[in-house]
Amino acid sequence: MRAAKIDANHTAIVKAIRAVGASVQSLAAVGKGVPDLLVGKDGKTWLIECKDGANAPSARQLTPDQREWIDAWRGTPVVVAYGPDDALRAIGAIK
Repeated sequence: MRAAKIDANHTAIVKAIRAVGASVQSLAAVGKGVPDLLVGKDGKTWLIECKDGANAPSARQLTPDQREWIDAWRGTPVVVAYGPDDALRAIGAIK
């Protein structure tokens, strides 16, 4: 089994989310299109897919597995974060 591939900004996004008092569980090792992060704050839960905003647009696209998983998900919509600010906006920590 190979190690899960994470985007270069994954760690920075996790650190920023934790800095505002949210809990974070990385799901990156699950693979199969499952979003990278499970985030909880103030009684709410988010699923966040990390994409590196520094990459070319073609390298930031969701994979077919990710699109399929997101399309099948019946919970709160999955957030795609291209950096820490996207993730913090999604959870309401910044405007």
